[in-house]
Amino acid sequence: MALSIWEALAVFAAGIGAGTINTIVGSGTLFTFPVLLAVGLPPVTANVSNTIGLVTGNISGTLGYRRELRGQRARAVRLGLTALVGGLAGAVLLLALPSKAFDAIVPALIGIALVLVVLQPRLAKALARRRERNGTEDERTDGGPALLVGLLLASAYGGYFGAAQGVLYLSLMGLLLRDDLQRINALKNLLAVIVNGVAALFFVCVADVDWTAALLVAAGSTLGGQIGAKVGRRLSPTALRGVIVAVGVVAIVQMLLR
Repeated sequence: MALSIWEALAVFAAGIGAGTINTIVGSGTLFTFPVLLAVGLPPVTANVSNTIGLVTGNISGTLGYRRELRGQRARAVRLGLTALVGGLAGAVLLLALPSKAFDAIVPALIGIALVLVVLQPRLAKALARRRERNGTEDERTDGGPALLVGLLLASAYGGYFGAAQGVLYLSLMGLLLRDDLQRINALKNLLAVIVNGVAALFFVCVADVDWTAALLVAAGSTLGGQIGAKVGRRLSPTALRGVIVAVGVVAIVQMLLR
């Protein structure tokens, strides 16, 4: 569809905001999706075009966090394959099922994720104490089956819609992986590239795409990804959790009001 100069600028600006917040936390879709609807795109076309446009922003943010990804290759491959399967499944669901059935549980999923983010330090300490009591201090630190199942479901959600996908990733990995939150955030950005990338490829092949909107979001999110990497790296774990909770609450409110 044809966009006016002001509409194009609004989509581009929303892309910058989305790329920035996606790199720091996630939920960049909450910036772009409402704007795409406001300029006249149908909901599914807006969702599809937004997913395609955000891929370059995800890549930009991941490159900005490449230092924190060092030493995580084996973990990234294992979790990345899980995210790939989940992301493709979610993309298929978007075009095969009515949105209301899936959207009904999204606020609850985000709410659970926020609770996990807030409680993650206490839960991690409790798990560490239990490992010590059981004499299993050296047990596997890759999250085990619980993390794989959780990431599979979160990735399916990400391929379907994606708002607060990063919040779900950070809550799961923050609880189940014994690692620094900034390194986990870097891994979250890589998983987002995989999920959005596979969903975008699927949508290009079978869905209606508004390429003007997708390219404007892509340009803005690429710039925003670099901004987000610089800002996010400077945040302490406590501040980062605060941003996660704030964005997640906004996500819940906006989805309930849709």
